[in-house]
Amino acid sequence: MRGGLSAIIKKELARFFTDPRSVITTILLPGLMIFALYSFMGEAMTGLYRVSDDYEAQVYVVNMPESLRPVLEGQGTEIQTAAPGDLAGLRDKITNKEVDLLVVFPEGFDQAVAARLSAKGGAAEDGVGLSVSPTGLAAPPNVEIYYNSTRTESSGAYEAASQLLQGYRDTLFTTYTVNAVPDPAVASPYDLASAQDQAGFIISSLLPMLIIIFLFSGCMAVAPESSAGEKERGTIATLLVTPLKRHELAIGKIISLSLIALLAAVSSFVGILLSLPRLIGGAPEGMADASIYGLNEYALLLAVILTTVLLFVGLISVLSAFARTVKEASTLVMPLMIAVMLVGVLGSFAGAQSNLLYYLIPAYNSAQCMAGIFSFTPNVAAIGITIAANLVLTAACVFALTRMFNSERIVFSR
Repeated sequence: MRGGLSAIIKKELARFFTDPRSVITTILLPGLMIFALYSFMGEAMTGLYRVSDDYEAQVYVVNMPESLRPVLEGQGTEIQTAAPGDLAGLRDKITNKEVDLLVVFPEGFDQAVAARLSAKGGAAEDGVGLSVSPTGLAAPPNVEIYYNSTRTESSGAYEAASQLLQGYRDTLFTTYTVNAVPDPAVASPYDLASAQDQAGFIISSLLPMLIIIFLFSGCMAVAPESSAGEKERGTIATLLVTPLKRHELAIGKIISLSLIALLAAVSSFVGILLSLPRLIGGAPEGMADASIYGLNEYALLLAVILTTVLLFVGLISVLSAFARTVKEASTLVMPLMIAVMLVGVLGSFAGAQSNLLYYLIPAYNSAQCMAGIFSFTPNVAAIGITIAANLVLTAACVFALTRMFNSERIVFSR
């Protein structure tokens, strides 16, 4: 058995690696394309929400209060004053993306604020930043800020103006603060999540889904050619007339194809890791640094990936054995690919399941286990069930493929 099994594995590996085009398109190209694509996407997304340092926002103010003039004009942005009659025209310019911001103060703003400050008991706040009018006073003066949320420069100017006005309001009316941070540029000291946990949260939300998709894509790139391709070329008959046992042929094909598919998945995985810092510009520093994970995490991840690849190759090989051509095999596998992608997405974004029965679901169990590993909360029992389930299903695929190789109607259906 060993001789026949090793002969099949060598034959399949030699068939693949002696074809430079197969090696380039299946192993090298996916990683390079993913790196280039994700890096470009990251740069484009970063540029989409970033305002140029030398950009000068177009800001108009109506009824500028004298108390706020030094504050507003001290921000380095040129403030242009406008009359109340200009409101309609300026709002239209904001809609047309010709002006970034329009701030409208009510008439008598300073007098209204002074009246509320001098009222008995002063002005109070309800603890969440909502002003409460002292008895007998009119409603607090309302400042209107108009902006265009579809324009990055306008949104940035709105955020800056809102923070500035809220800060000024708090200096006048504050009774207490919640999680006050003296310097907004400094990270909040109240978030006790470690940098490692933050990195794990982001990675566990993205990579499991992507790994499942790339694993299946790598298997789909090589498995149909081995089963349906040999039937299409007529070389399967030569193998079946040799003393080789049918189960050796099935096992040999699945093992060799799994090794090739694993190499393709590794290429894609490396491409993802290298492009991750650019894809997520706002992530914690070192989030894509492979050193944040130890040998235990990588060992568990490798076990899950290996058994997942074996299962995918087994499923695709069984479906491909029904097909008469590689093209037909790809058509038969397409519904399985869609199902795997959907299940992989659910497994990545759904919360970790405590019910171990969920880990019997192919692809879903692998995505859940990967999410737990990447977030530093692996469930050893769930991983064990996942590995066992994948191996049992792979064995079922080997059995089915062996029976199919024993069927002349299936093997010689050309």
